[in-house]
Amino acid sequence: MLQSKLFSKTIREAPKDEKSINAQLLVKAGFIDRLASGIYTFLPLGYKVIKKIETIIKEEMEEIGGQELLLPTLHPKEIWQKTGRWETMEDLYKLRAGKGEFALGPTHEEVVVPLAKKFIQTYKDLPTFLFQIQTKFRKEKRAKSGLLRGREFLMKDLYSFHTSETDLDEYYEKVKGAYFNILKRVGIAERTYLTYASGGTFSKYSHEFQTTTSAGEDIIYICQKCGQAVNEEIKPETPRCPNCQGKLFKREKAVEVGNIFKLKTKFSEPFGLYFTDRQGQKKLVQMGCYGIGLGRLMGTIVEIFHDEKGIIWPKEVAPFQIHLIELESRNSKLHTPPPPSHPRGGPLVRSIAEKIYQNLLKGKSEVLYDDRNDRSAGEKFADCDLIGIPTRIVISERTLKQSSVEFKKRNEKKTKLVKISNIKNFLIAQLTN
Repeated sequence: MLQSKLFSKTIREAPKDEKSINAQLLVKAGFIDRLASGIYTFLPLGYKVIKKIETIIKEEMEEIGGQELLLPTLHPKEIWQKTGRWETMEDLYKLRAGKGEFALGPTHEEVVVPLAKKFIQTYKDLPTFLFQIQTKFRKEKRAKSGLLRGREFLMKDLYSFHTSETDLDEYYEKVKGAYFNILKRVGIAERTYLTYASGGTFSKYSHEFQTTTSAGEDIIYICQKCGQAVNEEIKPETPRCPNCQGKLFKREKAVEVGNIFKLKTKFSEPFGLYFTDRQGQKKLVQMGCYGIGLGRLMGTIVEIFHDEKGIIWPKEVAPFQIHLIELESRNSKLHTPPPPSHPRGGPLVRSIAEKIYQNLLKGKSEVLYDDRNDRSAGEKFADCDLIGIPTRIVISERTLKQSSVEFKKRNEKKTKLVKISNIKNFLIAQLTN
């Protein structure tokens, strides 16, 4: 991608109405744009990050048997009345269309269960696992903290359907493993704790995946013996760790990046979702649901991985892997000899930078090439640090005098000169570490 053609532009000052670090940096770096409180546009750079997160999630969901579908966002009032949530869910957006009333989907139990009823008849149809990545809407009274708490947001939800609680329990453990795989791949597993939380109307406990950061709105208590955590809202009921009976005494602020519930028959019962077992008896289908907010995950990554200069993206979710920067002196006397097919020569720095760029693209590297000729070296370096791509390559008259380019990792201060002839091998070694 040529940076001169990039739709979004960096800005020097963060908007005054953005208080959170993730919103400030993502807006300044041109990843997102705020339309209204809790509502953001994902610009080309930001959408690339979201698609990377989405790919990781899809791969891990498919690994545990998930089948992807896409459910409607507009929900008839009647299906929400069946579960009683039309009247009780405070953050439900409601609207009229003709003679009917609808909800903008904040979650999809009311949609996926009637759908499953059309295809699940006997034990042979179970278990089955359905997931989607879908825009959700919630009438959030406290829309704040950038991507951490919004009114419109992108979410993955997985629903599992089982013949028994035992089968549900076994799959529940598989999902825990898949979630930690996701969190490891996006770079935050070491700061994320499986956390006991209130199960609400579903069960005594549910589980949250809480990532420690000063930007967090939740308080968790971490067991120093086994690493299990408990959300503050249920700590009075659990003075000791429910996992090992150790004392919970490390208090941390955290962001909930995912949650999992054993729904059991909470939703299968009102919709009459039954299956026929091996003995020909009708039984209610057991269910689980498992959510991850993609935008919230992206915001949490930025809250953790940044410095005073900007974002520091983990490589698996970075919009590009390489930021190629051309620094050409406007008074340069270094020129390339004109090829036979071209009447004029050109500045050597640009010519070699373009050649390196094309070679990197041929090698399937993801490259943002700063080819802008109206920006100073300082401005280019500042934008590079702000955007936060993992590897920086600089080519200038200084480096060309040694037939080299300068390499630097975003999360390191040291630079390294690498011979142009060795770029490919050096990159392979760097990008696989």
